[in-house]
Amino acid sequence: MAVAGLGGLGSPASIYLAAAGIGHLTLIDAQRVEPSNLNRQVLHSESDVGQSKLKSATKKLTEIHSNIEVDGIYREITSKNVDRLIKGADVVVDGMDNYPTRYLLNRACVRNRVPFIHGAVEGLVGQLMTILPSRGPCLKCAVPKEPPKKPHFPVLGATPGVIGCLQAMETIKLITGVGKPLVGRMLIFNGTDMTFDEIKVNRDPSCPVCGKHGR
Repeated sequence: MAVAGLGGLGSPASIYLAAAGIGHLTLIDAQRVEPSNLNRQVLHSESDVGQSKLKSATKKLTEIHSNIEVDGIYREITSKNVDRLIKGADVVVDGMDNYPTRYLLNRACVRNRVPFIHGAVEGLVGQLMTILPSRGPCLKCAVPKEPPKKPHFPVLGATPGVIGCLQAMETIKLITGVGKPLVGRMLIFNGTDMTFDEIKVNRDPSCPVCGKHGR
């Protein structure tokens, strides 16, 4: 099991995966804890400011469940190392805060046939989708182009909490075979009016990642 990014999404996702007793967690991150992170990155506290998120996260997660194994990889995810970083993972959880890296993970997961649990947030809005290679559309089918960048990236801390918990739920469902995963469906959460909506996503035959000319 790999969690890519230990911020607002990766924090709650990894907490609930650890609490569920997931046997082995690989954490991938190359950032340090900053005071401005603390409203949403619930794995970390004021005493962790300045430390690597990996060090903070590993300590907290092993305290939650002493029987799990936690490996930390202090690396920026790039096109050159992404395949190596996810090697051996049963599922990859998207805890990133930018689309270029999400697209790298999406492509690598499709190429290596590893399930990918996508999540993204902004403000009071979040989205979630499960990518099962060869069984449904990928992230590039759902979001063909990177959304326009905005001057600010305001996030209410509870928003990634909601999406991160749902990512953990999707992960556990895949591992146990329970329920129906969000394949071919993008779940949209809007905390402004507290609604959940679902958008159907079809596989794009011409997708450069999962289409017939992709991979």
